[in-house]
Amino acid sequence: MRVSLILTVLNEGDSLRRLLDSLAAQTRPPDEIVVADGGSTDETISILREYSTRLPIRILAAPDTNISQGRNAAIREATGEIIAVTDGGVRADKRWLEELVMAFEAGEHDGGGAGGEGNTSPVTRHAPHAVAGFFAAEGETPFEIAMGATVLPEAQDVNPKTVLPSSRSVAFRRDVWEAVGGYPEWLDFSEDVVFDMNVRRRFGPFVFAPQAVVHFRPRGSLSTFARQYYQYARGDGKAGLFPKIHAIRYFTYLVIAPLIAIAAIYVSPWLLALYLVGGLAYMRTPFRRLWPRLKRLSFVDRLVALGLVPIIRVTGDVAKMIGYPAGVAWRLRRKSQTPNSKSQRLEK
Repeated sequence: MRVSLILTVLNEGDSLRRLLDSLAAQTRPPDEIVVADGGSTDETISILREYSTRLPIRILAAPDTNISQGRNAAIREATGEIIAVTDGGVRADKRWLEELVMAFEAGEHDGGGAGGEGNTSPVTRHAPHAVAGFFAAEGETPFEIAMGATVLPEAQDVNPKTVLPSSRSVAFRRDVWEAVGGYPEWLDFSEDVVFDMNVRRRFGPFVFAPQAVVHFRPRGSLSTFARQYYQYARGDGKAGLFPKIHAIRYFTYLVIAPLIAIAAIYVSPWLLALYLVGGLAYMRTPFRRLWPRLKRLSFVDRLVALGLVPIIRVTGDVAKMIGYPAGVAWRLRRKSQTPNSKSQRLEK
């Protein structure tokens, strides 16, 4: 079974060696690595060429493309039956690719279930269409550690039946990519969510491989985090994703919170305790994730990390509330300009 690893890069010179070193150490190395470069102006290309003596790297020039366009271009150039996807800026566990590919190989060895009465494979009796890996935060500063705990799930939080994997860690059959029309090239953010939903709608749930882990450093400042979440929410608005979740966020911040404040002024200041109760409930999961990570920090840094959790949470929510309507406005403009755009998106 031939496996092609694809990724997109743009000015990843500062972090690319970490990824390539981890790929060189894989227990199941990829048969080829196709890298779509979006027009890097730093040392990205020279690093890729340097590592091409150790890894089967092919560099594809894809200037002025978004992530979806770059991924699709790399997959078109790939020759493998299985396409594994990751991103620049991550570090893969040495068994990452082996864990992703294991489910495909197990199903293939089972012969699709034929004559497999004695098979006891814990993964699947049938070769899956797509496998979801996992990604974990690898923070170094108190801010990065608090960020990872606040916004990123742990493997135990993932429901295998509904998982929508990040394209930092996923693999699928080439014909699956073809069947759903590839990654949506009209979308610059949240593109992997749309791709995942198309795959799940057409082929059923992903097989979840929680041991197929890549590590990455979260955003290192509040401003870069806010920009990231603004872009994510704008992508949601463009694609019409998760309207109920966004509506609940608006209702909480713009209706419930002001009503509590007004009631506290005119009825009883003790009602402000509702903020504390609601806030603790809202922050419970981030604090649970953060607690074991505090051991590596000094006492002062522990206090800083704990104090950052609500700040990060609220900043992310505000950024999403600003970004989502921007995406919706874009979608409405696009719809008015191209009456058949909805059917075109469904075909993609």
